Amino acid sequence: MTAHRAAHRTPQRPHAAAKPVRWAADTVATMREGARLRLDYSTQSLWRVDRMIEELRREQPPYAAVESVLRGFGAYAGEVIVRGTGGGAEWLEAGGGHWVRTADGRLWDPVDEARRCFAGHGSLRLLCRDATTP
Repeated sequence: MTAHRAAHRTPQRPHAAAKPVRWAADTVATMREGARLRLDYSTQSLWRVDRMIEELRREQPPYAAVESVLRGFGAYAGEVIVRGTGGGAEWLEAGGGHWVRTADGRLWDPVDEARRCFAGHGSLRLLCRDATTP
């Protein structure tokens, strides 16, 4: 296969997607290996992610101990939104954070929503539902 044909098969993602896509993939691998939890980028999988965050919260670890885990869960939720909209959403990088912009122009911060979940005030599942509902 020529490089030209390969380029047409793999859609180019914006540069802003590089870090959150990697964080999400690392989270999927870590959950599969460590927690025996399969995350498949479906909206249904966010029920499991919300439960995992709730379990973490109940254990009451210091925030610094779970910060990167929460970032990974948030990035995973963002990827669920991006993939679930069939290209109608994209990652943006602004102000040191990573946001998802849906086709209607709304901005979503799934990493911050994961932090809110840990604080007992959020839901990645509901964020995804809201982001993918016009």
